[in-house]
Amino acid sequence: MEIELQEIHDFIAAIPPFDRLPENILHSLTSALRIQYVRRGGDIPTGNDATPTLHILRQGAMALYSGKGNLMGMLGEGDICTSFCAAETMPDFYIKATEDTLLYSIPCDQLSQLMEDDPSVLHFIHHSAAQRLKEAVSAMQEQSGSSLLHTYAGDICRGELVTAAPGASIRDGARLMTEHGVSSLILMQDNQSVGLVTDRDIRQRCVAKGLSFDSPLADIMTRDIISLGASESLFDALLVMTREQVHHLPVFDDSGLKGIITTTDIMRQEGLSAVHLTGTIRKAESLEALIDASRMLPRIQLQLTTMGADLRHVSYAVTAITEAITRRLIELAEADLGPPPAPYAWIAAGSQARREQTCHSDQDNGLIISDKSQPGDDAWFASLAKYVNDGLNACGYVYCPGDVMASNSKWRQPAAVWQGYFEQWIEQPEPMALMLSSIFFDLRVVHGETKLLDKIRKNIMKKAPNNQLFLAHMVRNALSHRPPLGFFRDFVLVHDGQHDDTLDLKHSGLVPIIDMARIYALAEGLNEISTEDRLRAAAGTPSLSKGGAANLLDAFEFISNLRLEHQAAQIREGETPDNFLSPKQLSKLEREHLKDAFKVVQTMQATLEMRYQTDRI
Repeated sequence: MEIELQEIHDFIAAIPPFDRLPENILHSLTSALRIQYVRRGGDIPTGNDATPTLHILRQGAMALYSGKGNLMGMLGEGDICTSFCAAETMPDFYIKATEDTLLYSIPCDQLSQLMEDDPSVLHFIHHSAAQRLKEAVSAMQEQSGSSLLHTYAGDICRGELVTAAPGASIRDGARLMTEHGVSSLILMQDNQSVGLVTDRDIRQRCVAKGLSFDSPLADIMTRDIISLGASESLFDALLVMTREQVHHLPVFDDSGLKGIITTTDIMRQEGLSAVHLTGTIRKAESLEALIDASRMLPRIQLQLTTMGADLRHVSYAVTAITEAITRRLIELAEADLGPPPAPYAWIAAGSQARREQTCHSDQDNGLIISDKSQPGDDAWFASLAKYVNDGLNACGYVYCPGDVMASNSKWRQPAAVWQGYFEQWIEQPEPMALMLSSIFFDLRVVHGETKLLDKIRKNIMKKAPNNQLFLAHMVRNALSHRPPLGFFRDFVLVHDGQHDDTLDLKHSGLVPIIDMARIYALAEGLNEISTEDRLRAAAGTPSLSKGGAANLLDAFEFISNLRLEHQAAQIREGETPDNFLSPKQLSKLEREHLKDAFKVVQTMQATLEMRYQTDRI
């Protein structure tokens, strides 16, 4: 093979999906490619007379624009432009070189003929990075329930089956449930199940409506029982519970009623559950007891990940445990210090506010105190803050490196002072203000008076959308976190002496998406706090297209799940979980999907950058 062809061969052979081709097909592909040069500012023909062609960027860079001039994507060295081959007719877009560019090109029809025996390659070239990422996320979602597919409903029906007659009184039914420690009763008549009564039914259908406790259980029972076969998997059980919005499922086998399973039963399969742990925390009488409970947090995260829980379930559970510990520390502090001298709100910021925590994050919190407080009251609140911040640190939630904690008097202020902070950050967006905005524009009340934050948030949502300069500065600040993609589609790895040759999945993968979601929410005056909720709420608004939102959601989920799996592996090995993943731990396909996720983020960042013209700031 000639030297030039050998160079092309070696380059193509290293790029998925061509890296999986047999040598004879790879040789034919190399021979069929033609070399094309495009000067900076030049276009690739896209008119109706142009032949649909696949382009592989050997050197340089190109930008993909819609017919209306909106940036749709960026292509770098080693990237494949599949857009022409993916469309049935020539699409309404154009491609412009942003640098002098060298391309390897081949007509789509000719490529299809060469690859007719390899459907996986054809599938790749007929889909965009966003489409491939969506399929990868769907596959991940299907696989995530695999640990539940092999445990069956009949396997966890243990203990005594408690039944009652439909004519028994509600009082007797409640007494029966208490005696046996169950949360539901199956009502039987003539050896047939005719209804189900849960503790929730007693609260909502009896107590809340003032129904006499002497009324029969039949008056409050659910007649159309949703049930499950004993041979069906726990994954099926979760799907039924989610779809039907029920928490109890009677289980039947060939002999009849076998028992009842609940959502708690499923989550306790490994002997632990977030619900169980939060109950233990609420009863803790000392800091030592809370420290003991907090040591279970990594195990809870591992359990949930192993059971197939997705990011939302894991992070919600972990955050719920964090907040249970925080509230109990506040209660213990108040028991020691006495009642508060004025109303207040303990606020969480950052990942805790967004309910996106994984085990043992650092602290980001503050105190909003009523404007009716007196000057001397701060001594009490300072003692409260020290007690809680020290307690959280002892429980594994280390002190914030930037001292963004209630123990810092700057973040322990009356509501009016907090209002002034936000107004200043919006009106004078200097670097420190932007850094603080990225923390404190994600806020949620953990304990106390929610109305103290509600009033501040209402004013923020009036001012932020109308201040384009502030939003532009927020965009420029957000763009300081870029996906780690470099030349020839290689990852840009960390080299800090501690985590060498790894990817920082948090700061280089998730934070760019979190930052963009925050900007979309501020621009549209949306009150949502979590990243996923913000993206869904902003979808279809002037700030974010539905397609862009869907792509970012896929990227966020894919990167988050890689992070959860990485941390689960560390917990299994007895290591402290972190965010630094070596690409060597990923399969070749996972690496390509991760690159697709980063490309989605790059494209959306480029769109924001162009919209707010941050280069002019």
